[in-house]
Amino acid sequence: MKRLLSFITISIVLVTSCQKKQKHNLELLSYPIPLDSALIFAPGIISTDAFEFAITFSLEMDELFFTRRMPEADNEIYTMRLVDGSWSEPEVAFFKAEEGWDFEPHINPTGDRLYFGSLRPLPDSSKSTGLHQWYCEKTESGWSQPVPLKGPFLDRIAMYLTAAENGNLYYTSWKSENGETKDNGIYNSINEEGTYNSMNKLAPEVNRAELNMIAHPYVAPNESYVLFDGKSDSSGYGSCDLYISFNNNGIWTEAQNLGPLVNTKLCEFTASVSPDGKYLFFHRGLVSEEEERGNIYWIAFETVKKQLQQ
Repeated sequence: MKRLLSFITISIVLVTSCQKKQKHNLELLSYPIPLDSALIFAPGIISTDAFEFAITFSLEMDELFFTRRMPEADNEIYTMRLVDGSWSEPEVAFFKAEEGWDFEPHINPTGDRLYFGSLRPLPDSSKSTGLHQWYCEKTESGWSQPVPLKGPFLDRIAMYLTAAENGNLYYTSWKSENGETKDNGIYNSINEEGTYNSMNKLAPEVNRAELNMIAHPYVAPNESYVLFDGKSDSSGYGSCDLYISFNNNGIWTEAQNLGPLVNTKLCEFTASVSPDGKYLFFHRGLVSEEEERGNIYWIAFETVKKQLQQ
């Protein structure tokens, strides 16, 4: 009996030890995992001397896409995959535009659509007609060829589109009249059995009047919060900061700054959260007319949310 108990105890210790040693898929790409401070994500691999931003992951976190802009070049979407415990080298996504450029990818919470923005010509046009949202669908053999998102998205600019589990879409939008930008802000479109017919500007609590350059919304899969970036001339930390607004039974709370764990004197933008909800990703860098440089950072999202509750 003593031998049996001893064997069981040893087995439990071994199993527990193996579980502790099992690494998170993202830890295989970037180590250490951040806890109470933001770290550069995958330095020298994803975050390089180029300008990287807007990262998204598959549900299993074994595939990722992000935007990279090389010096004096256009935006391109790069991709990596986890194969046999090792991540592949970054390579330009297969759907690279022959004309125009692509940026800001997003895999939806159900994992069956990959959205991205592109300046490529529409299928019925010989030249680009501006920025449109495109998507690929996940098939048994991989991602399909991209097609443009229809409905009002063909008539009005939409940028940095992210999706909720129910298919509702959130994005930045604006319209141009006589060379002026109007109605800039964060919008959503309601999923109507697979079609989209509306563009609805979110409440003033999200689109705060005192914030400039509001853009790049990331919506929680259950629509419980929306993250975005903006600039405050009076209460911000830098040239652009990250903000969050919570959805309380359909009522959006006044957007609040994510604070010094995330925001600095530099520019933080294009937030996203890993599919398991554990990590907040964002770009941090210098953005000016003279120079652009910066990397993708990550931090434990729970740490950031706890700071907001203090």
